[in-house]
Amino acid sequence: MAFGLSWPYLIVGCIFASLARASNISDVYPPLWKESPGQFSDYKIENGKYIINFWHYPERLGTYKILLNKTAKYFAKFSPENEQNILWGLPVHHGWQYQTGRLADPTESTDCGRKSGDHLCISVDSWWADLNYYLSAMPFLAAVDSGIMGIPSDKVTFLPPPKDQMNFCYNVSSCHSSFPEAMKKWNEFYQHVKSHSSTFDDLLEYLWAAHVSSLEIARKNFHNRLKYYSKQEADFERSWALFVDYLAPPLFPTTLIRTYEFQKELPKRMLMNEDRAPFIRDFSGFQNTVLFALSVLHKVHKYTGNEMPLDQITDYFYNSLVPAPHAPVAMG
Repeated sequence: MAFGLSWPYLIVGCIFASLARASNISDVYPPLWKESPGQFSDYKIENGKYIINFWHYPERLGTYKILLNKTAKYFAKFSPENEQNILWGLPVHHGWQYQTGRLADPTESTDCGRKSGDHLCISVDSWWADLNYYLSAMPFLAAVDSGIMGIPSDKVTFLPPPKDQMNFCYNVSSCHSSFPEAMKKWNEFYQHVKSHSSTFDDLLEYLWAAHVSSLEIARKNFHNRLKYYSKQEADFERSWALFVDYLAPPLFPTTLIRTYEFQKELPKRMLMNEDRAPFIRDFSGFQNTVLFALSVLHKVHKYTGNEMPLDQITDYFYNSLVPAPHAPVAMG
């Protein structure tokens, strides 16, 4: 089955167009951001080490909060109030996962993550939670390893999940031994963060290289989690994972407000088998459009393979439809 290039151009352009609507926003932070830990001393200490439960939403979110706080001084040259810190994309997306119920147990065999049960629990069976682990544990531990966090690299460890422990790493040394390439790229990113000569685009380039490296490993390790979801949700997960590849080449600026604005167009709940975009009644018109576009994008990529260079597609729309992507946005 053949697809013209116009289809991917239309899809990516439609999704990126949402960024043109960025506005002044007062409440852009992830759920429970203020309540989450903001310093190492907020965590439990055992044998001189900080113990962090990465399967508890506030504790995982707190690692992002510490990371944003510790890197703020390096991004002050780009804007006030740390808004242009490109690490914001990670916790903001994680907050969307929590808010939409995507961190809950998809097998429904436990009440982990359920609003009526242990709503702060993060399920190891969640595809979203497992992929996010690689995009939270590795960035955090690499920051510790790079010296940005101000503590020795052997002074922090994460609690393991109740099963599949071999799929994860829990401290700096185990992450380096289990996922050396991804950790290397995160360390390279932080070295450039600390460099006074690094430009905004330089940092985006190294951030996305590390992000894609972590995500590639996670997608392979947790593909089996897709069987726990409805067909519509599983298809969305595949489409979203692919779409991240389209975000990387044009160096999408994962700053606070831009990530928040973009994310408003993602599904606001888990998808059910009866959901058919663009005709989902409780979704906005643009949410329906974005979900439908992601689905078509996945099909186009599936049937055309590598015939469409990702950078060619995204550069075209990014440059023509998204105005001033790196300009600071007022925080009023």
